Amino acid sequence: MYAIIDDKGRQYTVRKGDLIDVDLKDAEGQQSITFDRVLMVRDGSGTKVGTPTLEGAKVLGTVLGEVKGRKIVFRKYRRRKNYRRKIGHRQHYTRVRIESIEA
Repeated sequence: MYAIIDDKGRQYTVRKGDLIDVDLKDAEGQQSITFDRVLMVRDGSGTKVGTPTLEGAKVLGTVLGEVKGRKIVFRKYRRRKNYRRKIGHRQHYTRVRIESIEA
């Protein structure tokens, strides 16, 4: 059984027990979180597709904490001008363990 959820404009395919990294939320560790924008659910009996979301469907998860994404490096360069810049960025995410899918 799996579901496709929408969180802040990003879509995630989730199964029970999966770990996903979502955009940073104001949530402490071991706090429960509910994703109520479920776009699709597939189980043994068939597939349910929402228009745009499924009524009454939700995905429950537990917040594990804050993690950092991989580092992204930008380089600026102007030829023949002796201009070089290196800029880096690391995004912060909230790691969530999916506990159950209710359709």
